[in-house]
Amino acid sequence: MTQDLLFEIGTEEIPSSYMPSVLRDLEVQACRLFEEQRIAFSGVRTLGTPRRLTLYVERLDQSQGDLVREVVGPSRAVAFDQEGLPTKAALGFAKAQAVSVEDLRVKTLDRGEYVVAVIVERVARLEEMLPVILPRLIASLSFPKSMRWGQGTFRFVRPIRWLVALYSGRVIPFEIDGVNSGNKTYGHRFLSRGQIRVRSFQDYIEKLEERYVIVNQHRRRELVTRLAEEAAAKVGGKPVFDDELVEMVTYLVEYPTVVCGRFEQEYLLLPREVIMTPMRKQQRYFPVADDAGKLLPYFVAISNMKAKDMEVIRAGNERVLRARLKDATFFFKEDRRVQLLDRVPQLKGITFQERLGTMLEKVGRLTELTAYLTEQVAPHLVHDACLAAQLCKADLVTTMVKEFPSLQGVMGREYAQLSGEPTVVAQAIEEHYLPRFAGDRLPESLVGALVGLADRLDTICGCFGIGLIPSGSEDPYALRRLAQGVMQILLSTGIDLPLSQQISKSLELFGDRLTLPRERIAQEVMGFLAARLQAILIERGVPSDLVEAALSVNVERVSDAGKRAEALAAFRREADFTELAATFKRVINILPKGFSKSVDPRRFVSSAERALHSEATTLRAETEHLVHAGDYVRALQLIAAIRPIVDMFFEEVMVMVEDRDLQENRLAILQEVADLFCGIANFSKIMAS
Repeated sequence: MTQDLLFEIGTEEIPSSYMPSVLRDLEVQACRLFEEQRIAFSGVRTLGTPRRLTLYVERLDQSQGDLVREVVGPSRAVAFDQEGLPTKAALGFAKAQAVSVEDLRVKTLDRGEYVVAVIVERVARLEEMLPVILPRLIASLSFPKSMRWGQGTFRFVRPIRWLVALYSGRVIPFEIDGVNSGNKTYGHRFLSRGQIRVRSFQDYIEKLEERYVIVNQHRRRELVTRLAEEAAAKVGGKPVFDDELVEMVTYLVEYPTVVCGRFEQEYLLLPREVIMTPMRKQQRYFPVADDAGKLLPYFVAISNMKAKDMEVIRAGNERVLRARLKDATFFFKEDRRVQLLDRVPQLKGITFQERLGTMLEKVGRLTELTAYLTEQVAPHLVHDACLAAQLCKADLVTTMVKEFPSLQGVMGREYAQLSGEPTVVAQAIEEHYLPRFAGDRLPESLVGALVGLADRLDTICGCFGIGLIPSGSEDPYALRRLAQGVMQILLSTGIDLPLSQQISKSLELFGDRLTLPRERIAQEVMGFLAARLQAILIERGVPSDLVEAALSVNVERVSDAGKRAEALAAFRREADFTELAATFKRVINILPKGFSKSVDPRRFVSSAERALHSEATTLRAETEHLVHAGDYVRALQLIAAIRPIVDMFFEEVMVMVEDRDLQENRLAILQEVADLFCGIANFSKIMAS
């Protein structure tokens, strides 16, 4: 028979940012614990609000599955005599394993025939096991930060106030730090009073909703978006949704209610981001815009309260936002008194890194690095790129960015435009921070990409140069994220500049500030960046062995390396890829390491030698321009034609003959074949399909 389990951990309010990962962890750990105990179940659901983590497990078996194991005993020859009767060895083995001698079986193993005892371990009932499993489940959950409370020693994300544990409607008794499990939960902190006795999962869901708690976070999210849309529609607009904010609001409330507030029209004269940032970041409001995306003087707030007079809540939210926008107006007006270029010297007062100098010194380095990169890639943009690099950090000393750090770059763009700087420069100031995280948008302008590239390389090379290298989960300067940004920029823009040159120039600009040898730093940074490129290509769906095959040839030109990896992935789908890879591996395996000889046609003694040399020469001529143009799929398709000729060569020709000159000439022919692939990939890294 099977039964259901309802388990709720009631707590003080859990930070909304923790909730998604905690609920995933609750599901994973529950599945792990039940599977470890051989307890079958049909499904697991996790639900949650700020004050509760809920687990529902459907159709749990009432007991563990039997554990069957075999214990190997003496050999058959030792266990039974010539008449087939059990010896003392067999009788002793059976007694030791608590089975009858008649139940012993003979099994053929690698080393011969042996006697085995089949042991079936009888199991405990689930109702007896749950008082042990559920406390272990609570203790297994992990959080960014945990705490102790009162006089207890148990650590959890927030103090545990109640526990519900029902299996088939019966309470599973256990205790955690003085809190006993039971069948009573609590409704909304302010809109409900007293305990709620529950009998089942459905009863739990229904009774909590009656007490102003919607436990299902997916239903709560749908309600948040619907209420916001309805409220915005009443003032002729639409809410400006942001997935991160919607999720955060979902986990801030147990029972969503909505209010639509307004603010003074004059605040719409502020930059769009200045209006939206305090709404979203500080107040968790949804801005309202018209069909064209233009902001309207309204906002939508999702409240966790249902008051008799919702106007009181609306007025309170309006008052708070009005104060924020008033401050922002003051900051904006004050900041505009000083030109952005005149703020650059103030960066001397901001420490970039204590051993790497001030932010002003960093700006000097990245301006020089930007100039170097731009001269190689787009010389006509050097002036604009250098100006953007010089100004890109100037908004860090503005009052607006000090108050709203998330506006760095955005305010630099705004103040640059107001200072009369070229549009391309203003755009680059904002874009040099992109991408800020995985999946974020990339710079649209080449100037923005070049400044962003220089900024990231400066930070990575500087930190590596003084030994601040990420290890394990430790990455205080977010170097992995910066390296990912470097690779994404190079892949998207196609900037064709050797990576080692970019690294060397960046290291050079630090002068004597670095504490480690430059050659060592350059190698470590190169490996670090290559690892990020490998991860990006795998995330894009390129199989890991193909990524390794492409990058092991050359990672200097990042965009080109990406094209080669993706070409391999496309070519693998063709019919003769596996055979071609096997043929090439055979060629590579026979070539001595470091072999380098020229083919002498006068030493040919068979038609197979002539045919392979001729085909390799022809293909080299046909594919050179394709490889140079980056058309690697077409080049691979042409090279694939050599496979049957290589196979014929190996069938008809003995390569490793005693005649040294003849052997080397045949190896030189195979080297010509290997050279066809060497600019694309190392096929020896490719796994067999």
